[in-house]
Amino acid sequence: MSGPGQSGSGTQVAAPGWYPDPDGGPGLVRWWNGVTWSDVTTPAGPGVDVGSAFEPVPQRPAAPWTAAPPRRSSTAPLLVGGGVLVAVVVVVLVAVLLGRSGSSTPVATSAAVTAPAGPTFDPGTVRIVDEEAGISYPFLGDGWYEYASGVPFETTSVAGQFFVTQEGVPSGGQFIAQVTSGPVAEGYGWAGPGSEQATALAVADSARGNYYPAPNERAVLRDEAMTVDGAPAWLYEFTLSWDVEGYEASGERAAMLVVDVGRPAPALLYISIPNTHAELYGVVDRVLEAVEVL
Repeated sequence: MSGPGQSGSGTQVAAPGWYPDPDGGPGLVRWWNGVTWSDVTTPAGPGVDVGSAFEPVPQRPAAPWTAAPPRRSSTAPLLVGGGVLVAVVVVVLVAVLLGRSGSSTPVATSAAVTAPAGPTFDPGTVRIVDEEAGISYPFLGDGWYEYASGVPFETTSVAGQFFVTQEGVPSGGQFIAQVTSGPVAEGYGWAGPGSEQATALAVADSARGNYYPAPNERAVLRDEAMTVDGAPAWLYEFTLSWDVEGYEASGERAAMLVVDVGRPAPALLYISIPNTHAELYGVVDRVLEAVEVL
């Protein structure tokens, strides 16, 4: 199938972005990377900017798109020390991850990073169960690994999933996409029910200062109360942007969800997707909608 805004002669193409699914999926949009269509679709909805008109640009030489690497790092690495990993009930990918057969968008790591297409997850989807935090959420499947590194500053334990998007950032660590969780550590504004907003902002500020290139700019997408499986919660969702040499990503979409699970410490769900993998931004909304309290 030809690309959006592409002439019959193939001399002009559209800028990368989300566009109506050329396969005709009702209510779906598909990611166009400027050269070819991605295999990933997502529902049109909040947080998904759908293009309708195109500004033609000179066509680049045809080449396979590599969902290029990057992730988090700054003066303090996210993957600190050798913390103990919370037991997670999850089916883990072992050995080499399988790419999508016939995909026109191979990932540099030879694993196709995918997410369920559609507004909800299929019945029977494997879930990550974070007993320490008191929440569970879907495992995203191919290309995502069980998080098995150190505990971040903002929580007292960690569970979840990730994949590396850039090896060897200037600070010496890795940049990653992640969906992780844990009980919020002391010192982040938790004072019991009603302090969800203050805690969400505090952990977001901490992550921004500890794990991202600086200087960076923040734009708030959502700062609002929610109910998660009947429990009070607060969502602080934002984008960060930067122009720092040595990073393949120039920005990221992230969300901090703080849930009062009825324990001394609330649960934190931290979702972050670098803009090198913007086709996966739909993961944020789908995971947020699927969180359950244990």
